Amino acid sequence: MPAPASQPDDPALLRIDGPIATITLNRPAAFNSINLAIAQKLEQLAAYIEGDDAIRILVIEGEGRAFSAGGDLQTIGAAAEANTVTPVVGELLKHYHAFIEIIRRMPKISLSSVHGSAAGAGMGLAFVTDLCIAADDAKFTPAYAKIGVSPDGGSTVGIVGTVGSRRALQIFLSEDSFTAQQACEWGLVAKTVPATELKAATRQLAERLAQNPRAAIAGTKSLVYAAATTPVKQQLDAEEHKIIMAMNTEEFRVAVKKFTTKGK
Repeated sequence: MPAPASQPDDPALLRIDGPIATITLNRPAAFNSINLAIAQKLEQLAAYIEGDDAIRILVIEGEGRAFSAGGDLQTIGAAAEANTVTPVVGELLKHYHAFIEIIRRMPKISLSSVHGSAAGAGMGLAFVTDLCIAADDAKFTPAYAKIGVSPDGGSTVGIVGTVGSRRALQIFLSEDSFTAQQACEWGLVAKTVPATELKAATRQLAERLAQNPRAAIAGTKSLVYAAATTPVKQQLDAEEHKIIMAMNTEEFRVAVKKFTTKGK
C-alpha cells in the first residue's frame, strides 16, 4: 500500500526516511490543537505506519511554536454553548483515541519530540508515546482541572504507568505547569537538549533506536506494557515465546554470530 500523500495544508504530515516515519502536527496557527480533522488524519497515518513492516520508529513532532496546545477549545467551547458536547467531543475522541491505541499497540517504537508548550491532550500525547525527548525550555501544562474536566487523550495511560498514581494526581490536580527538567526527573522525558539541537538529537535517537531488529522492538514493547498487569507465570510464558520467536530470525543469527566470533 502506498504511503498517504501529504499536502502542505494537511493538519498532520507524514514523512518516511528508511525505517523512520515522522508525523508532524501541522496546525501552527492554532498551536497544533486537536480538532476532528487532525484526529482523523492522525488515525489514518498511524494505521498506515502500523501496517508498514519497513518502519521501525515513529517520531511525532509539532510545527511552529508549540508541540500541541491540546484539545481545540474553540470547537469544544462552541459545542458546549450549543449543547452538542456529547456528539462533537465523542466523534473527536473516537478518532483521536483510535490513534493513541495504534501507537501503543504497534510493534514499533514511538518517540515524541517536544518543543515549546505541550498542554492538555498535547501533554498526554508527549507522554503516551514510548519515549519522549524534549527541548530544555519545553513546558508541560496539565490544564484539565483548571477548566473543570478530567484527563483524556491518553494522558492517564502514559503518565500513571510511568510515575504512579500519587505523582499523577499531583500532576493533574496541583501542577499549573512543569519543566522539561522536572519531567526528566520523574521519568517522563528520556533526554533534554537545547532547543536549537532538538531536531538533530531526535534524529540521532531515532536512528539509534532503529538499529534494533524488528523482533527485539516488538517483543520488548509488548512485554514491558503487559508486565504491570500480567500474572508472573503468564508473563514468563510470554517472555519465552517472544525470545524464541526472535531467535528464529535471520537478524538474530547474524548478530549472535558476529558477537561470538568477535576477537577470534
